[in-house]
Amino acid sequence: MANKDFNIWLSTFRESIANYGYYIDFEKVHRNVDGIKIELNILNSLIGSQNIEYDFEQLLKKYPEVLKCIPLLLAVRANEIYCQDENGSYLFNFDVGKYCPNSHVCHEKYKYFMKETGLFDLLENHIVNNLVDYATGVETGLDSNGRKNRGGHLMEDLVESFIQKAGFVKDVNYFKEMFIHQITDKWNIDLSAISNQGKMEKRFDFVIKTPNMIYGIETNFYGSGGSKLNETARSYKTLALETDTIDGFTFVWFTDGKGWTSARNNLEETFDVMEHVYNIKDLENGIINEVFK
Repeated sequence: MANKDFNIWLSTFRESIANYGYYIDFEKVHRNVDGIKIELNILNSLIGSQNIEYDFEQLLKKYPEVLKCIPLLLAVRANEIYCQDENGSYLFNFDVGKYCPNSHVCHEKYKYFMKETGLFDLLENHIVNNLVDYATGVETGLDSNGRKNRGGHLMEDLVESFIQKAGFVKDVNYFKEMFIHQITDKWNIDLSAISNQGKMEKRFDFVIKTPNMIYGIETNFYGSGGSKLNETARSYKTLALETDTIDGFTFVWFTDGKGWTSARNNLEETFDVMEHVYNIKDLENGIINEVFK
């Protein structure tokens, strides 16, 4: 990287790498709703009910499995919901995997829960017309919370696609998510110089094995700034200096994102001491074929 200009390199960083699947995983949304579609359609019979508590109890006697829809209707992922009475005292655990016995006492608890959460109002007063459509909307909203995790994997997926295009084969000469002890055990290499600054054992996103070298690879993308970027740059600078002392091992970092603009000084410090730090533009220009030999 000595012949590369840091400012020019930084200027090629991307605003985003979000693909269309980043926004909502509709396949997952529809799969989750399909899993309870029958029960949702049974509950649809309560929409507009003139005597919803009675109708709900009669429905529970015949179809207690409709209870497994309830958490989703409340936009809750948990299968067990803690329920309390009007005094704030414990009432019961709403457990979708273990229905309360089919008794009047249990039905009263479920009715109380449905009333207090507003679900009876939702159904009785025709606020929704179809619970399948409503549940699909709720699932879509819940899935949007997964964007952070999906975003974190986008750079990994992108780098992996270039690794594969370069001819490397998973679990043959490239490996995902390997801890230091796994690398040590597999290739009998001493990596004790990697301190990871007192944190838990270091894990590399990818490891590539060529006849002459083992490459430990980290990937990340930062669309926005923050203190984490400075910490990342500093820790990778330390990691680069530590791995430089290890024969047969090379540390490679693929990073990108306009978030680095706010942490450019720390990134430049790492850039100056680290031989193998690259961005997406470098990947597109064939850097993998140049480096991993």
